[in-house]
Amino acid sequence: MKSIYQLSFGMMVCVLLGSCGKSFLKRTPQSSLEESALTNKRGVNNLLIGVYGALDGQDFKDGDMTNLSGGSGYAVSPDNWIYGSVCGGDAHKGSDPGDAPAVLQIATFVGNPSNGFFNDKWRVNYEGIRRSNFVLHVLANVTDMTEQEKTELAAEAKFLRAHFYFDLKKMFDNVPWISEEDVSYSKLDVDQFKIPNDKDIWPLIEADFKFAAEHLNEVQDVVGRANSWAAKAYLAKAYLYQKKYSDAMPIFEDVIANGVTSKGLKYELRPKFHDNFDAFTENNSEALFSIQYSANDGSGGTGNANQGEMLNYPYNGPFSCCGFYQPSQDLVNSYRTDAGGLPYLDDFNNHPVKNDMNVPDSVAFTPDAGNLDPRLDWTVGRRGIPFLDWGNHPGVAWVRNQQSAGPYAAIKNVYMQATQDKYYDGNGWAPGNAINYVLIRFADVLLMAAECQAQVGSLDIAEQHVNAVRERAANPVGWVKKYIDPDNPMDGVTDEPAANYKISPYPDGTFSAKGKDYAIKAIRFERKLELAMEGHRFFDLVRWGIAQTELNRYFTYEQTITTDIAGAVFAPKNVRFPIPQRQIDLSVKGGQPTLKQNSGY
Repeated sequence: MKSIYQLSFGMMVCVLLGSCGKSFLKRTPQSSLEESALTNKRGVNNLLIGVYGALDGQDFKDGDMTNLSGGSGYAVSPDNWIYGSVCGGDAHKGSDPGDAPAVLQIATFVGNPSNGFFNDKWRVNYEGIRRSNFVLHVLANVTDMTEQEKTELAAEAKFLRAHFYFDLKKMFDNVPWISEEDVSYSKLDVDQFKIPNDKDIWPLIEADFKFAAEHLNEVQDVVGRANSWAAKAYLAKAYLYQKKYSDAMPIFEDVIANGVTSKGLKYELRPKFHDNFDAFTENNSEALFSIQYSANDGSGGTGNANQGEMLNYPYNGPFSCCGFYQPSQDLVNSYRTDAGGLPYLDDFNNHPVKNDMNVPDSVAFTPDAGNLDPRLDWTVGRRGIPFLDWGNHPGVAWVRNQQSAGPYAAIKNVYMQATQDKYYDGNGWAPGNAINYVLIRFADVLLMAAECQAQVGSLDIAEQHVNAVRERAANPVGWVKKYIDPDNPMDGVTDEPAANYKISPYPDGTFSAKGKDYAIKAIRFERKLELAMEGHRFFDLVRWGIAQTELNRYFTYEQTITTDIAGAVFAPKNVRFPIPQRQIDLSVKGGQPTLKQNSGY
């Protein structure tokens, strides 16, 4: 997709979208395409591919990988590992404290409007929006397509535009809406982009997703393209974020009962949890919409690989970079289960999982022997437990700075050794891989539906959805197993679980017997377990209205273990990130900025 985008869209973006300097607008650029050259079926489809190409926020220029705003790819990773997971208490920044200090500022909520990462994230999302708008603008004048074809293509462009706006909305809240109708492509006046951020854009996001849900095909000819069911799920998610539970619930239930993937596969949970994080088994029955990545594809670099997670591999060992994104002890403790296989919803940190802090790799260490949810070891790399097929995690030898960020490593973003020749890309200065990022997966839909059902009082149905997720986790076929020979992990695994895994569904009627508050607490905790390290946690805490309480509790506990977040405090203003100061400065019109800063910054 990206190679086509670079050929067609890239040659004209400066001309038609005003992304270059003002002086450039006063003359006709050389080697550019006129808009008329793209006002046809082939041209507008290539432009749409360019919108898909913006989903990962990455670009490849002059032999190096950058993000679409010119900064580092990890700053704008579409999985929001920084903004959603590190800020949500799933993980520490990792590495050394002085390595990428801008991330640590964000993680401890002292990031100010001048932090360049916020500006990068803003610019990358608006680049996707500009591309979507230009597709819609060109499409209006295309004559060699049927009206149905044009409507379907418009639905894709609006789905993607709504995605970019959704990301901006949940991060910054107060953002300006710019549509294809707000821009004059014949008169490139920069002031036309200076639109105030004083209106709620949720209704406009809803409208785009509704249009996409009504007009997209159910099955697509290319697996990476959005279908009508993905649009329905995203629409319901938009309702959920606004607490419109009665509106969201029937849509989620329709998706659960009748939805299919873009390949026509009925949505269902895979027996193996890790199938969602393995390039060999991706685009499966759980993937509603994924950002597609490729490795070793002949592009000459890693621009088409998953580079948002380029820093997030264990330090040293078989990986070239970089020791970031280390799961928190608070997260690890959440996977402790009681004698009945259920989580400790309130006091999980009173049942801590044993770690190897301050234990040299020359000293023997025995992993925790207590009851654990098996999803832990597909989410967190910990000493003495198989780390995919790379061998048992050795402890401090794979950690850059234990004192700063703890003893653990991320797993969900790591490629398999067995298939690294196909799915690992070493053409850049940090690893790339072909593991897709699933923006919405079926387990997420089940848990969002459970949340809606609980909120409207249907506690038995909510329990069924939660238990479907837990029953998949309880299937031993999907558990991490011990190696046949730990010194030769490629020889395979035994049938023996790698730890004392014990997980059970909630007994029938538990939610009804214990009431709505308990059910909602259990659903929220299940999201923490199932979706950990996938960029959701912070945004969940904010929409639930418990971010300040939960994150200050997290800081108080986690500071007893690591030093990186010492003194961190979450304040009421931190429920949204600051509007980038650079964007406020650029928005000046008539001597006054049109963008207003979020309260408290």
